Amino acid sequence: MNKLIKTLKNIWAIDELKQKLLVTLLFVLVYRVGAQITLPGIDANVIAEANKTGGDRGILGLFDMFAGGAFSQASIFALGIMPYISASIFMQLLTILVPSVQKIQKEGESGRKKINQWTRYLTVIVTAFQSFAYVAYLNRPGYSEAILEGYRLYFTASTVVVLTAGTLFVMWLGEKIQDKGIGNGTSIIIMVGILARLPQSLILDFQSKSQKGGGGLLIFLIEIAIFVGIVLALILLVQGVRKIPLSYAKQIVGMGANKYQGGNARQFLPIKVNSAGVMPIIFAQAIMFLPTLISFSDLNTNTGFLKIFNDQSNFWYMSIYSFMVIAFTFLYTALIFNPKQISEDLKRNGGFIPGVKPGQPTTDFIGAIMDKITLPGAIFLALVGILPGFAQRLGVTQGFSSFFGGTSLLIMVGVILDTLQQIETYLLMRKYDGLMSNGRIQGRQYSMPAEVQG
Repeated sequence: MNKLIKTLKNIWAIDELKQKLLVTLLFVLVYRVGAQITLPGIDANVIAEANKTGGDRGILGLFDMFAGGAFSQASIFALGIMPYISASIFMQLLTILVPSVQKIQKEGESGRKKINQWTRYLTVIVTAFQSFAYVAYLNRPGYSEAILEGYRLYFTASTVVVLTAGTLFVMWLGEKIQDKGIGNGTSIIIMVGILARLPQSLILDFQSKSQKGGGGLLIFLIEIAIFVGIVLALILLVQGVRKIPLSYAKQIVGMGANKYQGGNARQFLPIKVNSAGVMPIIFAQAIMFLPTLISFSDLNTNTGFLKIFNDQSNFWYMSIYSFMVIAFTFLYTALIFNPKQISEDLKRNGGFIPGVKPGQPTTDFIGAIMDKITLPGAIFLALVGILPGFAQRLGVTQGFSSFFGGTSLLIMVGVILDTLQQIETYLLMRKYDGLMSNGRIQGRQYSMPAEVQG
């Protein structure tokens, strides 16, 4: 406890860090307040009653989780940040598949700004489509009664405008958190929306287990223990690294000449088991959300192709989801990890891998190791992604089962570790102790030794 109090005092003593934390909390508060504001022309009490009798399941439940409950509450932030995520993924794929767009991306800062602007325009289009689908969703039986009779004439137009503006505002909040706060703004907004559902999910699961035939307190405690174990395993996955030994030529200056004595300075090149972090899960989930472009109301059917996307415990859902997670893991790792660049940086700074020649052999060696550890990391990531489906099959309520793995838990663990890592960096820069008495917190992003970075 004394260590915790001392750490909090150290954090508060750094003015820049304190300001960033306060700004982040302020923007998060604004987001959560906006998520409670109901759309114009909607009776919030009727919506609440409709949710009690016919709450969303399947992919709509996941969508609601990402929106922090705003979707089911018919809030002005009902669509959340997911249209922006979908647009960003589409633009990233274009930079890979379309040479002209790839050329623009390589133009530096100007190219990045241009692609960001196109992403915003695409976000408006995607949000508008989903807004019309959401209007159809609200016009289904049980929810249409919530629309005020005197407002029905204007409801579609106003809802599309308000929802589109709401998503753009949430996107702006994410960018402001990124610029003036701490952590990745988009990821923090998603994490806050997910965490907002955790207390309610725990209460509902406890009530379910307390009922006759539910298993009682013992089963609930076993579920909590398994949940904690999964969290610990995810932390190991996020922080797990393969260390490649490095040697650096130590420079000795004297007698008017520079001499080098090799092997005196030993370092390690840490390669993460999961270099792609949580991005493959987000990409895969965004693809699974694509049917929402058709109509939210159609997703409530339990027949045909859409049935696959409406049931996390469905075999085909888990198979498709696993395949996409593994594929996106390899794709995203290839985008962010460049063995040739690392090899060149090592050679430029006088570093080498013992027993491996500099240049192309070093590039091939690093690439081979990356390939070996990426496959098991991708498989384990896919397994974590489908754990909620198995949890549902074992009797865990749908709300709480989504925290047993999948997108929600990976985002929470990854974002929290990233944010803590940034806070710890500020502490270490000011010569304070880190957040942990032994070791250092590692985030999800690939990191290199200072010597390699040059």
